[in-house]
Amino acid sequence: MMKRRTLLTTALAAAVALSAPAFAAKPLVIGFSQVGAESEWRTANTVSIKDAAKKEGVTLKFADAQQKQENQVKAIRSFIAQRVDVIAFSPVVESGWDTVLREAKRANIPVILTDRAVNVSDPSLYVSFLGSDFVEEGRRAGRWLVERQKKTPDAALNIVELQGTVGSAPALDRKKGFEEVIAGNAKLKVIRSQTGDFTRAKGKEVMEAFLKAEGKKINVLYAHNDDMAIGAIQAIEEAGLKPGKDIIVISIDGVKGAFEAMIAGKLNVTVECNPLLGPQLMQIAKDVAAGKPVPKRVVTQEGVFPAEVAAKEFPNRKY
Repeated sequence: MMKRRTLLTTALAAAVALSAPAFAAKPLVIGFSQVGAESEWRTANTVSIKDAAKKEGVTLKFADAQQKQENQVKAIRSFIAQRVDVIAFSPVVESGWDTVLREAKRANIPVILTDRAVNVSDPSLYVSFLGSDFVEEGRRAGRWLVERQKKTPDAALNIVELQGTVGSAPALDRKKGFEEVIAGNAKLKVIRSQTGDFTRAKGKEVMEAFLKAEGKKINVLYAHNDDMAIGAIQAIEEAGLKPGKDIIVISIDGVKGAFEAMIAGKLNVTVECNPLLGPQLMQIAKDVAAGKPVPKRVVTQEGVFPAEVAAKEFPNRKY
């Protein structure tokens, strides 16, 4: 009898042990550091990530860096101390990440970059980068302007540029791509270029300065994001000029505010930069945590939307 009881107890214990993981499986924990909430695009990006985490049953530890690199470094170190499964972040700037990412690597916590890239000495410090091709976005903006200029081939166009946050990947790359395309056209010239820090308020402030310095010499505004363009549109109107007509306005992101501006005839074209990265991020994080191989670079698919299609496309916009 005792022998039978011992065998039964052993069998039951084994059964419980085998079934335990199914009941005790812990949710994936992701530590995510966001740049901030500086634009419509960023807000949509945050909502997408939070919603996707909730849908997938992922525990998300979210930190807003308020556009300061030191805040992101603190957040990443906090995630390391909390022993999260995966760290993801959208870097404020490209450089200055080697030390903290080495700390994450030593702790065996994989890192995923979202939206923006980093410039590090060792590419193995992160496992994957999910986001747009910012250089190509700049090229698309440049190509649109080149085609527009062909309608008046004898006219020279003076361009002012509102750059994004100094040192950030989108600011560097969108500038590079745009300049690459217009470089071969002697009729297109950037006469002023300054950061607007990706915000409406700064975009308006810098555009006011451009207008005071150059006045009616300005033919084109190229803004690295829609929010700066919308701020600049206000400055153009307050100066007694018509945005979209007196000054051609080109921007990047494709947020609803840009489509509203195009419908109103105040913005000529927006190059899409898709912020809805949440579902893709969750899938990559799950694969990484499971030890599955993931692509080093995942590029999001995007388009170009001139004012002519804005009204038709607007109902389809999700951000």
